Amino acid sequence: MEEKISLQDLDLRNKKALIRVDFNVPLEEGVITDNSRIRASLPTIQYVLDNGGSAILISHLGRPNGKVDPALSLRPCAKHLAKLLNIPVKMAPDSCGPEVQKLADDLKPGEIILLENVRFHKGEEKPAEEPTFVSSLADLGDVYINDAFGTAHRAHASTTVLPTFFPGKAAMGFLMEKELAYLGVKLLHPKRPFCAVLGGAKISTKFKVIEALLQKADILLIGGAMAYSFFKAENIPVGQSKIENDFIPVARELLDVQLQSRCRMVLPVDIVITDKIGPKAKYRTVRIKEGIPNDQQGVDIGPETIRKYTEELRNASTIFWNGPVGVFECPPFDHGTNAIAKHIAELTDKTTTIIGGGDTISAVEHAGVIEKFSHVSTGGGATLEYIEFGRLPGIDALSPKTSLNPSVQKTKK
Repeated sequence: MEEKISLQDLDLRNKKALIRVDFNVPLEEGVITDNSRIRASLPTIQYVLDNGGSAILISHLGRPNGKVDPALSLRPCAKHLAKLLNIPVKMAPDSCGPEVQKLADDLKPGEIILLENVRFHKGEEKPAEEPTFVSSLADLGDVYINDAFGTAHRAHASTTVLPTFFPGKAAMGFLMEKELAYLGVKLLHPKRPFCAVLGGAKISTKFKVIEALLQKADILLIGGAMAYSFFKAENIPVGQSKIENDFIPVARELLDVQLQSRCRMVLPVDIVITDKIGPKAKYRTVRIKEGIPNDQQGVDIGPETIRKYTEELRNASTIFWNGPVGVFECPPFDHGTNAIAKHIAELTDKTTTIIGGGDTISAVEHAGVIEKFSHVSTGGGATLEYIEFGRLPGIDALSPKTSLNPSVQKTKK
């Protein structure tokens, strides 16, 4: 992939920087329950302010489908960001329009505006249907910075069209650079053996990345509800376990492909089963060869699988994990996910350990070891698509290093 310009390549003095951030945070009754995405944006925002610029922040929140939804306003994010930076953050009434333009025109160096949820406009997700939307955004600033890796896989106005209005001045933020340093170098060109752990519920959302990993990884450990579609493809009874009937043929094909690939795909050998999910539910462990009874469902990997998986992980030089391997939200069915998390965390001194995806991050936080991982990717779908394709639309749209003035290039390290 062509090298892109970075934040440090931009002249920010007296410039208004349009910064695409990812403030798509979880809210409960207007209160932010996890501020990690906001905190991740702070280095880029602070750098712009410290270097004589002002910041106009752009983000989405939720899925309002092109309509104003007060419950998905970014106002709580503006208040929270002001506390984190200890300076005022002006909240715009919209993401474009005369009032917003005046706020931007009056903005002084060192000041911040957070635009309202860009998905309140249909032109964000469907740029062709409202072409004036992105041009109105472009009129607000002088330079563009994308620091929202988690949205870089979506060809939306603020990620792929807006940077084209700033030739030679559309740069990566620090978070984007960090993500590419780990994912682009450590995963696309991994130190071997490279072991990937894939869990979660749906094979439908991950079969493409499984195909990619079968060509890139040495070992692929499968867990979570996704595993039951593979068992079904092998004609193993799965009881009431979650499966995707439409993707059973895909699972069968993947099992066949892995026989011809460089990668060993490993499935659980034993499973924790129950007739209902709850904190007081009765459960037991069965070997998968026996199958799962009709009135039971699989909810976690069993102790033998944990031993087998941790042994595979112990020998790895690079580990990537996406998706919990059980119903970790409901103890005691969090045992397998906790065991995998703690084991990988212990390997970080000698192994590059990377996790990606919101559920995986929540699972590792639940296990209490998130600070021990080499890299926690802020992207879910973006991380998987980057592994699959080696590029993302939001990154492709940024200015190439070759667009810099030669004298600037020579002075940069």
